Amino acid sequence: MLFNSYVFLFLFLPIVLGGFYLVTSVLPAASKLWLIGISFVFYGWWNPPFLLLFMASIGSNYLASLGLDRLASFPRRQTALLALVVTANVGLLVYFKYLETMLHFLTGCGVLHGTVPDIVLPLGISFFTFTQIGFLVDKKAGLITERGFVHYVLFVSFFPHLIAGPILHHREIMPQFAEPKTYRFSAENLSVGLAIFAFGLVKKTLFADTMIPSVRAGFGTAGSVPLDTAWLAVLSYALQIYFDFSGYTDMAIGVARMFNIRFPVNFNSPYKAASIIELWQRWHITLSRYLALYIYNPMALAITRRRAARNLAIGRAGHASPAGFATMVMFPTLFTMALAGMWHGAGLQYLAFGVIHGIYLSINHAFRIFRPHRVLTAAEGRVQHVLKVALTFLATLVALVFFRSHSLGAATDMLRGMIGLHGFGSIFVPSGVVTRLGAIGHALLAQGVLQPVRAVRFIDGMNTVLWVALLYVIVWFCPNTQQIMRGFEPVLGRIQPGPLPWVSWQPSVGWAATIGAVLTLGVLAVGGTSEFLYFQF
Repeated sequence: MLFNSYVFLFLFLPIVLGGFYLVTSVLPAASKLWLIGISFVFYGWWNPPFLLLFMASIGSNYLASLGLDRLASFPRRQTALLALVVTANVGLLVYFKYLETMLHFLTGCGVLHGTVPDIVLPLGISFFTFTQIGFLVDKKAGLITERGFVHYVLFVSFFPHLIAGPILHHREIMPQFAEPKTYRFSAENLSVGLAIFAFGLVKKTLFADTMIPSVRAGFGTAGSVPLDTAWLAVLSYALQIYFDFSGYTDMAIGVARMFNIRFPVNFNSPYKAASIIELWQRWHITLSRYLALYIYNPMALAITRRRAARNLAIGRAGHASPAGFATMVMFPTLFTMALAGMWHGAGLQYLAFGVIHGIYLSINHAFRIFRPHRVLTAAEGRVQHVLKVALTFLATLVALVFFRSHSLGAATDMLRGMIGLHGFGSIFVPSGVVTRLGAIGHALLAQGVLQPVRAVRFIDGMNTVLWVALLYVIVWFCPNTQQIMRGFEPVLGRIQPGPLPWVSWQPSVGWAATIGAVLTLGVLAVGGTSEFLYFQF
């Protein structure tokens, strides 16, 4: 079920929300069961058979958590059990996300013969699997004492985060489910949640989805796309994925808040980042945190311990040496980001996306460690910041080409188009303009520089360019949803003030009318109800 569908907006959410507060007022002890039940309905709506897989995953991982508790006095056995369960979870991901691609590759190489089966990817499998792996790792580390089955099921299945995150941490969510106030009606939480949800809906339906035609026109003809079309497609895709994921995150946070639950911040204006390191601190924040906690940090710590055992420099001194930087910073960074890329999909283009970002991050870290430091004036600092943001965004665009393309070859073709190797395209002008330019116009027409079109098509093209430009104004110069809602603690985590601090939500008639208008625009723009991009991951 999609947050941006009429079924969810006008049937599921009102029934679920009304039912929740009805149950809490009559039989509070059943509130958790109500949330679990409707979360299972939400997940099973798309493909009911996969609900059995989801329930089996929850049940088996819960039993494994009990096993880890019982083996607390036997560290080796506990480690063996954890390794077994993590391997089983990863194996499930490999089967559904990567097996079909691997079989196609082996068949194409002639290693295998026969028909490759179509394997349907269950919605949200990466997110609920990662959530449970993190739970088990923390359980072994002694960070979790919670053993209640109902709490565990609710933690994993709570529907607002189930399909595309945020990736929740037990210490953030489970205590909230244990608080009595979570199961009491709160007009403030309902209002705040509805406002956040409205912003997210508009981002998805009015901003992200309107980029689809330009993206398809460019990436669909990557082998011959000229420079102007290529750049429009890539810039449009950067907006599409930005507002698509930001919109989903807002809607998830908003729905959770309606149920008195606060989610962690997961998206914080990443295109305002002045470095790739900062970008990953702003984009899919809970995934970055997960990768750091469970992959990068353990690997870097193990490497550091090995260097210390060999009496090699560690810490700042070690990082400042070429060998130390390569082993303690660059290697774990590249490995972690390669896994992050593969997490998004099975194609080599996703691996390339991860490796590219690993290289970006390594260069960024090296620049911070090895560059000579110089004190800048205030004016120099502002200019440098703008240049850093522009360079970071340009680097992000290059990586996004791989993320969006259906293959490495298609990504390379798109990059070739972006530097003009497929031609520079034509300037579209109304047919009458060519006539008014006389001989010059006809010469430019003969060279392919001008392309006469009907006035209606010219206006449509200009509207697209202006719409893209307007959305980038919103991205770079306007406060994000969390900053607008900052006065009411919209998420877990600190929110820095944004531009236009006077744009601050308040429970007032004016803001009620504004949110009503935003929600109406979002509903009217629903249209064909496109899926969220992160559903495929």
